[in-house]
Amino acid sequence: MAEVLEELERGEATEELISPDERISKVPPAPPPGLDTALYESDERAARADLRRQIAAMEKELAELFASAFPRTGIDFRVPAPGGGPRLLSVDELEKLRDALVARLGDVRGRLHDHAYVEEQNRLLIERMAADPEGHKWVRVSNEDIGEPGCRHWHSRPRWGILGMILGWWRVKVSSGCPLAAPA
Repeated sequence: MAEVLEELERGEATEELISPDERISKVPPAPPPGLDTALYESDERAARADLRRQIAAMEKELAELFASAFPRTGIDFRVPAPGGGPRLLSVDELEKLRDALVARLGDVRGRLHDHAYVEEQNRLLIERMAADPEGHKWVRVSNEDIGEPGCRHWHSRPRWGILGMILGWWRVKVSSGCPLAAPA
């Protein structure tokens, strides 16, 4: 080994000295065409098992995101089946599916982050409305705007109609919720 280093320093190293020793290499040589050995089958089997494990973890995370974002709508949580039917997927197809799930998870996380940001801003708006109703004339925020179920809303309006508008008597009125169902 010292000889190789000395030749490298002098710039006299040949390709034979730099090429890896086949006895030391841990990567097995490729099998001849048409001859699949148990070693290569198990390598593909291990790769497929690892890809399936990664896909299962991403599908679980996608399901958890769906559960955490329940009242929200407009976010696609479906996992499409490649090929259209039950079959054994190749390593390439599994990699494509994994890559598609990675992209989808990033998109869903981004959308949920955007929803959470808007909902938090609406909650802050409700607090500002309660502190200064006159500064937020006619602003209305619903439960849907803050990511909660129900029909309640906060509305900044004048206290006594037109008289309150003229005198600057504004308040935030909180609705009592959903209207009762009409008798049939």
